[in-house]
Amino acid sequence: MIMKTVSAFLLWVILGTIPLGMYPALAEATSLYLDPPTSKLYRGDSMSLAVRLDTVEAEGECVNAVDAVITYAEGIEPVDTSIGDSILRIWVEEPTIDREARTITFAGGIPNGYCGRIQGDPRLTNVLAKIIFQSPGFSVGAGNTGQALVSFTKDTTAYLNDGQGTKATLTTFPATIVLDTQAGQTIANPWQAEVTADRVPPEDFSISLQRDEKAFSQKYYIVFSTTDKQTGVDHYQVMEEPSSRLGLFEWGRADAPWIETRSPYVLKDQSLHSVIRVKAIDKAGNEYIATLVPDESLKTVTTGTIILVVGVLFILTLLGMVLFVLLRSLHKRRSASAVAVAENDTENSGDNLYE
Repeated sequence: MIMKTVSAFLLWVILGTIPLGMYPALAEATSLYLDPPTSKLYRGDSMSLAVRLDTVEAEGECVNAVDAVITYAEGIEPVDTSIGDSILRIWVEEPTIDREARTITFAGGIPNGYCGRIQGDPRLTNVLAKIIFQSPGFSVGAGNTGQALVSFTKDTTAYLNDGQGTKATLTTFPATIVLDTQAGQTIANPWQAEVTADRVPPEDFSISLQRDEKAFSQKYYIVFSTTDKQTGVDHYQVMEEPSSRLGLFEWGRADAPWIETRSPYVLKDQSLHSVIRVKAIDKAGNEYIATLVPDESLKTVTTGTIILVVGVLFILTLLGMVLFVLLRSLHKRRSASAVAVAENDTENSGDNLYE
């Protein structure tokens, strides 16, 4: 894995108490561990492992970012991840499952850093991510390994909050999942039950419109982020709704032109004549939609619009010239007819005089 440069991000880490008998009560260095450290899975069952971070609070140690690479053995498969409870707020890479390499990777940090648990907080609020594992059911080729190890690779890194991107002295602790060859009395899937029970949409959020001389070739882009404290945000979708189409279709309908993406997102309509909507969808399918209408002072005329306007003016001018020629021709015909009539009347009058 190519390690990402994340030292610029600050990490707020809330130190949690480690259960006695599992790991040292006070580690000598920054530590990452998987919770629970030991568990048992029957065939077809699922469980979640929490990735937690610990710091040396007594030494005032602070961590500003974590870049984790987790590997897992044969006999189990990751089926989902969740960052709903994560203390990380800036994500360089959200938890990503690579089934071929048998790894789960993520990297992130949090602004302004944090060095330990808030005094008086009894909760174990030091979760970075959750990984849901499943033991294969009865199937051809499903082997029995007895146990499966989930551990951090040597590429896993934590950075100190010292403004210099210093790597922390890191200790990691794996987790062991004992695989039972038998199926339980019922299929246990607490994660699915948690998803099913989630009726709460992601937190409200806003869309920030930005343009930077050093980013995206000075194009307008949007930045957005939110959290979902239940099952976690699954993905985001963006829609740029042209002002000319407002009222022509219902933007919330199933066939609306939503594009799945992530922040930051470079706008396709650089003239800013579109209403921008961002939809955050959690693991249970609940959603929240934020809307941004660009300020009128920022809107510009695109080359396409100029060409269209020039084309319309050219056509109108051409039609005007054609109409002018037709009217002039008609006028000449009428004038000629009037002269002819006048001449006939004169001749008739002369004839009458001679008679």
